[in-house]
Amino acid sequence: MVGIGRGAEMGILFRNGEALQTVRQAEVIALDKTGTLTKGRPELTDLITENGFERDAVLALVAAVETRSEHPIGEAIVEAAKESDLAIGCPESFEAIPDFGVSATVTGRAVAVGADRLMARLEIDTERLAGVVERLGDEGKSPLYAAIDGKLAAILAVADPIKPTTPQAIEALHRLGLKIAMITGDNRRTAEAIARRLGIDEVVAEVLPDGKVEALHRLMDNGRKLAFVGDGINDAPALAEADVGIAIGTGTDVAIESADVVLMSGELTGVPNALALSRSTLRNIRQNLFWAFAYNTSLIPVAAGVLYPAFGVLLSPMLAAAAMAFSSVFVVTNALQLKTFRPPVVAGADTASSEGVQAAVATP
Repeated sequence: MVGIGRGAEMGILFRNGEALQTVRQAEVIALDKTGTLTKGRPELTDLITENGFERDAVLALVAAVETRSEHPIGEAIVEAAKESDLAIGCPESFEAIPDFGVSATVTGRAVAVGADRLMARLEIDTERLAGVVERLGDEGKSPLYAAIDGKLAAILAVADPIKPTTPQAIEALHRLGLKIAMITGDNRRTAEAIARRLGIDEVVAEVLPDGKVEALHRLMDNGRKLAFVGDGINDAPALAEADVGIAIGTGTDVAIESADVVLMSGELTGVPNALALSRSTLRNIRQNLFWAFAYNTSLIPVAAGVLYPAFGVLLSPMLAAAAMAFSSVFVVTNALQLKTFRPPVVAGADTASSEGVQAAVATP
């Protein structure tokens, strides 16, 4: 109870005592990328047009299609068009193809925007731009293709800025002895570029929305305990399937309802803090059990008169009641020490508290 209360003060909501106890057993932390590692607000960084296409004209057409899209990448493209003061038309015959892209007709022109999978589906050759895509991926950007009237028109690159506290949280998790995995729908090159920047150990890329549970099962091979951290609607099944589901509090209601632990601040630094609190709470419970058993094991025989034949010593009922009360007070007082628990990672601090992390590491 004290541990859960202290977690709430820190902005970490444990659903129940079982969630608090299970978090400490995690060996692998699997992280969703968008909205978890990153801000979830992508920005358009590059727009490279093919011969015969003009940048502003392409951006205006693509933005018109994306006005009907609810994806954050679409919002980034629309925002870039607005910043350039472009006239954005009204799309017709809009179609969203999950994990492929979107298409529509704008001012009589057929426009399709999406991943290379969408271009392959439309039988549009993208091979000649493979070098550009490779470069953008190495920079950690997500490349998209735009086709107009059945012809490849441009490559757009969108990047989702990493949260300032993410590197700090990853470092703290490594110091706690955990393996870090990232699960994302991005292409492998982009995902691996981000993983290298953050020091992530394992990458599962190009995962379809309904494939995250399968990805978790692969990471849980050999009986490894796994905690999954996510924030979106697509993350809800994975949050429910993982040994411990940790939701970012700034995410969707569905994700929050599916999780065992909720980080209200929206910062990833809450994950190592939750782990450290869980380990400290279980260490406190073991201390209480040890002292309660040791205390009662030593005094119950005295109360039963084991010392009377040799020493004539008996424990009066009044002293026995006082001793029993002291046992309970001692255990409760020790538990209340958790209220002084200091989180090992403070969001925005330059480094994690080495004292706090070492204390958490000491209790696996």
